[in-house]
Amino acid sequence: MTTLDAKLDRLLGAKTGKALESALGLVTVGDLLRHYPRRYAERGELTAIAGLELGEHATVLAKVERVTKRTMKSRRGTIVEARITDGHRSLSCTFFNQAWRERELIPGKRGMFAGKVTAFREQLQLSHPEYQLFDSEATDVGAAAEEFAAALLPVYPSAQGLPSWSIARCVGQVLDVWDGTDDPLPTELRERLGMSSLEDALRKIHRPQNFGEVAAAQDRLKWDEALAVQLILAQRRSAIEERPAPVCERRDDGVRAAFDERMPFQLTRGQQEIGEQIAADLGTAHPMNRLVQGEVGSGKTIVALRAMLQVVDAGRQAAMLAPTEVLAAQHARSLRELLGELAMAGELGGAENATRVTLLTGSLSTAQRRQAMLEAASGEAGIVVGTHALIQDKVSFADLGLVVVDEQHRFGVEQRDALRARGGEETAPHVLVMTATPIPRTVAMTVYGDLETSALRELPQGRSPISTSVVPVSEKPAWLDRAWARIHEEVAAGHQVYVVCPRIGDDEEPSGKGKKSKKKSTVDDGDGEEPPPDDDGGEQRRPPVAVIDVAEQLAAGPLSGLRLGILHGRLAPDDKDAVMRSFAAGELDVLVATTVIEVGVNVPNATVMVIMDADRFGVSQLHQLRGRVGRGSAPGLCLLVTEAMGGTTTRERLDAVASTTDGFELARLDLELRREGDILGAAQSGRKSGLKMLSLLRDEDVIAQARDEADRVVAVDPELREHPGLARMVAEVVDEERAEYLEKS
Repeated sequence: MTTLDAKLDRLLGAKTGKALESALGLVTVGDLLRHYPRRYAERGELTAIAGLELGEHATVLAKVERVTKRTMKSRRGTIVEARITDGHRSLSCTFFNQAWRERELIPGKRGMFAGKVTAFREQLQLSHPEYQLFDSEATDVGAAAEEFAAALLPVYPSAQGLPSWSIARCVGQVLDVWDGTDDPLPTELRERLGMSSLEDALRKIHRPQNFGEVAAAQDRLKWDEALAVQLILAQRRSAIEERPAPVCERRDDGVRAAFDERMPFQLTRGQQEIGEQIAADLGTAHPMNRLVQGEVGSGKTIVALRAMLQVVDAGRQAAMLAPTEVLAAQHARSLRELLGELAMAGELGGAENATRVTLLTGSLSTAQRRQAMLEAASGEAGIVVGTHALIQDKVSFADLGLVVVDEQHRFGVEQRDALRARGGEETAPHVLVMTATPIPRTVAMTVYGDLETSALRELPQGRSPISTSVVPVSEKPAWLDRAWARIHEEVAAGHQVYVVCPRIGDDEEPSGKGKKSKKKSTVDDGDGEEPPPDDDGGEQRRPPVAVIDVAEQLAAGPLSGLRLGILHGRLAPDDKDAVMRSFAAGELDVLVATTVIEVGVNVPNATVMVIMDADRFGVSQLHQLRGRVGRGSAPGLCLLVTEAMGGTTTRERLDAVASTTDGFELARLDLELRREGDILGAAQSGRKSGLKMLSLLRDEDVIAQARDEADRVVAVDPELREHPGLARMVAEVVDEERAEYLEKS
C-alpha cells in the first residue's frame, strides 16, 4: 500500500528523495502531494517577467527572442546569451562554454525556464538556467517533456537544482502508485457542504483538466485547513472556560475613580469607548483576551492604567510586561507620575486608598530585586512593571488578575504563556495586549475571532503627520543625493536626523565567521563581459549595509561637517546612554543607528529618518521605526532607501508602507504579501507553514463557516474521540508543537 506516510526515497529513489528533502523539506507522499502548485500556466500564455524578485528561484513560461554567441577576449571559451521574453519585458539566460545551446534555443521557441533571478548591469537574468522547450505542436510532446501534455501546466514552488517540471514529474510518479486515503470529514458534513473527497482534491490539484477542477480542489483543501485550525481554537476556548478569570467589577469609591477625578486632561472618545469595553470584560469570569492598537502616544498607557486600577480595586494585582528594561523603567516612571499620591501606598503623603507601582527588572541590585519580589508576592504592590524577569519561576504574585503586554510582537509566545501561568491555581488572569503596530500574526488571530480588537485611531495630541517616500537607488540614484541634501537643510533649520541600518558591521559576518561574502557581480572583467557565475549558481545578494561603514562614509562624504553619532546593541550600556543623551540634548545632528531606537526613544526635535536597505526590514518594523520622527511640532519625513526594482513584491511592500500610516491596514497588507504561515508559529519556529492554500484575508467566509462547524463538533466532543478523522486532519495541518503554540498565544 502506498499511503500518505510512505517515504519518497523508496518510491522515487534515494537520489531524488534526498533532493526533495534537502531543497524543499519533502519526505513523505503526503508532504509532496501537499506541495501545491503556485499557479497554473496555459500553453499559450507567458509569465510576467516584471514581477520576478531578485534572489528567488523562478520558473517562467517564455519565448526565445534571440540568441547570440561570442568568444571571450580575456579568457578562453564562449558565451551563449539567450534573450527570452513575455512580450513586454526580457530576461537574459547566459551559458559559459556551452556552444551547443545555440542550436537548441531557436528564436520563437517556447518553453519553461528555471533558475535563480539575478541582475547584471541592472538587467534581470537567470543564473545557470535549466529549461525544457515545447515542441511546435502542442499535441506532439516528446517523452522527456510528457508532463506538459496536460491543458494546464502546474508551476510549483521550486529550488536551485529542482525546477518545477522535475517536481511535476515526481508528483506524477507518486500519483500513479498512490492508493488514496480515507476522508477525514464525516460523510454527512461533506455531503451537506457539497465538497469533493480529499483524494479527488489531491489528485486534481496536481492534474486538473480545467480551472473548474482547480477551484473545486482548492475549495476542499482550504476547508480542511480552516477547519483544522478552527477545531484547535474551539478546543482552546472550551478549555479556557473551564478555568475562569477573576471577576473584577468597577467600584465608584476606589483608586480608579480617584484617578479619573484628578486626571489633568480629557479622555478621547476612543479612550472612553475602549475603557468601557475593557471594564465590562474585567467584570466577568470569562477571561479577557483583548488587543488595543494605537499609534505611539495615542493614549494606550492611560487605557491600560485604568484597567489595572479596576483590578486593584477588586483586591488583585496587575502586571505590565515591556520588551526592554528601558521601556519598563519608562512605564513605571510614567505610571507613578500619572498616579501621584495614589501610587504612594505606605509612604508619607500617600492617599488613603493608594496602591504601589513596583519595577522588577534583571538589572536591579540584589537588595532592590529582593524587595520588589517581596512586594509582588505579598500583594503590597498592586501594579508590577517589568521585563521577562517577571516570568521567572521564582517570581510569584499574591493574586494576579490582569496581564498587560506592551508591544506584543517583541515577546515569544512561551514568555507570554509563562506570565499567564502566574495567576492563581483556580483562575487565569485577564490579558490586555497593546501594540502600535499589529504584526501579521495578530491580524490573523483577529480574523479567526480569537482576539477582541480595539483601535485608538485618533492622531496623538501634539503629533505632526509623517510623510514617507521610497528612494529607489537602482532606478534613480540621484534621489539618494537629494536625501543627503535634505538632511543638511533639516539640520540647518535646527532639526535632527536618524539614519537606520540593518547591521552593526565591523567584525560581523552575515555569511559565516571567517568567510568573505561574495560581492555583487557588477564589475567588468576588462572586455565588457560578465564574469562567469560562481559555482553555487550565480551572484549572492550583498550583505546589508552596516552602521559602522555607513557612518564612516557619510562623515567623509555627503554629511561631512555635521555632528554624527553611532548607536547599536554592542555598545556598553553607559555608552548607549551617553549617545542618546547627547542626541536628545541636540549635541548631535545625525544619529546612525540600528533598530535599537525602535522603541523607547523620544526626541521631538528629530524630523527625518533615512532607512538604508529598507527592504531588509519587515512592514511592522518600518512602521514602528518611522514613529520615532514627527514627535514634535514639525512634520516628520521617512525615506525608505532600497535597490529593489519596480514591479517586485518587495517594492510593493515598501510602497504600501509609504502609502498609509494605518497600522492595521499595513498588517493586513503584510499578511497578504507574506502569506499566513505566522498563524501556526512558522515565523518563530523556523518551520514551514501548515497553511498552504487558505488565505486569511480572502477566505474569511470559509473561516467563519469552519468556526461554526468546529464549535458544533467540540461542544459535543471536546477531545474529538468520536471524530478520529477530524483528529487526524488536525494533526496533519497543526502538529503537536503548533497546537501548543496556538494554545499559548
